[in-house]
Amino acid sequence: MTKKAWGGRFSGEALDWVEDFNASIHFDKVLLDLDIKGSIAHAEMLAKCSIISQEDKDIIVDGLHKVKEEADKGNIEWDVTHEDIHMNVEHALTEIVGPVGGKLHTGRSRNDQIATDMHLYVKARVEEIIESIEELQRTIIRIAEENIHVIMPGYTHLQRAQPILFSHHMMAYFWMFNRDKARMQDALKRIDVSPLGAGAISGTTFDIDREMTQEALGFSDLYHNSMDAVSDRDYIIETLSNINLVMIHMSRISEEIIFWMSEEAKFVTLSDTFTTGSSMMPQKKNPDMAELIRGKTGRTTGALMSMLMLVKGLPLTYNKDMQEDKEGLFDAVTTVLGSLKIMNGMIDTMTVNEERLEQTINEDFSNATELADYLVEKDVPFREAHEVVGKLVLKCINSNRYLKNLSMDEFKEANSLIEDDIYDVLSPKTVVDRRVSYGGTATEAVKQQIGLAKTLI
Repeated sequence: MTKKAWGGRFSGEALDWVEDFNASIHFDKVLLDLDIKGSIAHAEMLAKCSIISQEDKDIIVDGLHKVKEEADKGNIEWDVTHEDIHMNVEHALTEIVGPVGGKLHTGRSRNDQIATDMHLYVKARVEEIIESIEELQRTIIRIAEENIHVIMPGYTHLQRAQPILFSHHMMAYFWMFNRDKARMQDALKRIDVSPLGAGAISGTTFDIDREMTQEALGFSDLYHNSMDAVSDRDYIIETLSNINLVMIHMSRISEEIIFWMSEEAKFVTLSDTFTTGSSMMPQKKNPDMAELIRGKTGRTTGALMSMLMLVKGLPLTYNKDMQEDKEGLFDAVTTVLGSLKIMNGMIDTMTVNEERLEQTINEDFSNATELADYLVEKDVPFREAHEVVGKLVLKCINSNRYLKNLSMDEFKEANSLIEDDIYDVLSPKTVVDRRVSYGGTATEAVKQQIGLAKTLI
């Protein structure tokens, strides 16, 4: 029978399959480095406060380093009978240094220990996500600058709406990801808080120095209530929510790329690195990476919903339910970091098919609003102008033409105020560059927003 850290109260032993169900070592072993880091800080604090001797502290710290070395070599077998990474590390430590290893747990509980590990983990991963978002933002800026002159159809309801710059379209995603980054940065204020020293629920009778471990572990603040410290999972929910928005924004741009790459659009061509073929149809080039990002968004949404349901009915403080806070988070972090890397590579190597886009914007009615605005500038009420242009569009559709193909007589018949300059007004470049309002799609306006974007990276 394996001796449990809490076994004094018990006379029986759990069955193997119950042990396996109860254990979290299968997935929380990824916290090894952080658990050892927190334990070293705790041991050094205990020695400084004269709760353990300097000699015992040195033995414990040296032993913890050896546990890490042996684990890295694959020489430690993680055991479900020790339940989690914390008790597995403590067991390995006592195997190396003897009974003095048992002094490490003085003045702390697994409750504040796991909370500390998770705060350290989430902080590091959120910082990594922020870096990955910025890398993607740089790529978006680069492709926007390189294609600053390229015009494409803009859509509403997936129907052609107005000509826009391709760079304007891409920069819309820069600002989405910038909000994602800001949310992550703001969340760090609530993540970067130390629960170490809160104990199981009510603190400890030992005269510990929580500020010392806070500083040693690089936290910017302390929990001010021991019960809150061990029961708080808000920062995980917030992180999962923020991850979800990143994934949703990547799913949206993935959907656009999938459409842009279709045979019907042909607006862009993706690199072979980020596409696959068909085992049956040799002509196919499928945007599988974009589709996978779109699909994986469901995983992160599921993780968020799971955490919300996990905590919504929990009383204070720690409950075993909270062991379920990890797998979904770990998976969501892996998913978003992998998706950001793929998205960055996909956009970085994407070819914009300028000739096809030029053909497209010259064969639609996305300049119709410009004709209506032209009439408004000549003091025609907008609703009247709207009707005039609508009838001209219908006429063009019935005769298989576009507005630019109408004769001046046909324009005059529709409204006598239309002059010869209408052909220049209807050109896609003119349509785009007349949108000079701040945040608009005019070339100079887009250059302005790119310049601002660079200052934010």
